[in-house]
Amino acid sequence: MRRKPKVLDEQPVLHDVAGAGAGAGPALTRGGAGKPVSNSPATMRPGFTQERGTLLESAPDDAVPDPETLRRARQIAARLAVPRARRGVGARRGAGELVSVRYKGGSDDIDLDRTIDQLVEHPVPEEDDIVVREQIRTRRSVVLLVDVSGSMRGERVRTAAATVGALAAELVRDDLAVVAFWSDAAVLAHLGQSVSPQRLLDTLMRIPAKGLTNVAFPLEAAAKELARVPSRFARAILLSDCVHNAGPDPRPFAARLARLDVLLDTSGENDPEMASDLSRFGHGRLARVNTYRDVAPAVSRLFTE
Repeated sequence: MRRKPKVLDEQPVLHDVAGAGAGAGPALTRGGAGKPVSNSPATMRPGFTQERGTLLESAPDDAVPDPETLRRARQIAARLAVPRARRGVGARRGAGELVSVRYKGGSDDIDLDRTIDQLVEHPVPEEDDIVVREQIRTRRSVVLLVDVSGSMRGERVRTAAATVGALAAELVRDDLAVVAFWSDAAVLAHLGQSVSPQRLLDTLMRIPAKGLTNVAFPLEAAAKELARVPSRFARAILLSDCVHNAGPDPRPFAARLARLDVLLDTSGENDPEMASDLSRFGHGRLARVNTYRDVAPAVSRLFTE
């Protein structure tokens, strides 16, 4: 049975820090303009409230991550962010629209009509007179939503780093946006921005892990990021323990997305029922991760299923 959650005194705030300078990025403190934060055990309990969010142009700059934690997180992200070798000869070939192209040693699905037309003009055909059908992958747009609330500490910091690295590798030719969230949220990168995995991680690590968990708010932010993206190329990925304890029921917000996949962190307290509902309402899949080593295989499965 869900217990009554702690009610926030103010509405959550969406910090837009994606336009920061070329440095490591600003640090963030909770609550915007001096809003107090409670981190008592009661705040970890699941439940719903009615807070909404607004956008700020800047955020405070007074938090410094633990150097050893940052070093290890960078190592994990850098290792997983190495671009993978692509199968086939076309850099953009893979899942996508089926089109007819000249044979280049890849597909063996011959387009007979187009090939016959070529042979009429060239009775002694060359290899590239053969026309085949191949999948041409269109640029994907993905919004990563990373839970940095009070429950996301310890091993979960490394899991967050691994997720940033794994997605940076998977989406090396695509668009990636990153939103970190707690009771408020911060946009670390917008779609279309070129931000290195290390810079994303450095900014993420400067957000102190404390406060409530408002899952609905980042889902709303993701919908805005993806508003102009064709639904078949748009998706969001949520990394969280899904212990939602601030803001409205996130399920209707998940349903507004073309696809929402959920990476449920099971290394501590978690809400598998909420995670399952979010992936179901969001027309996506649920994957469970217990340590940072589970992230790369889970991400690969999400993008191949």
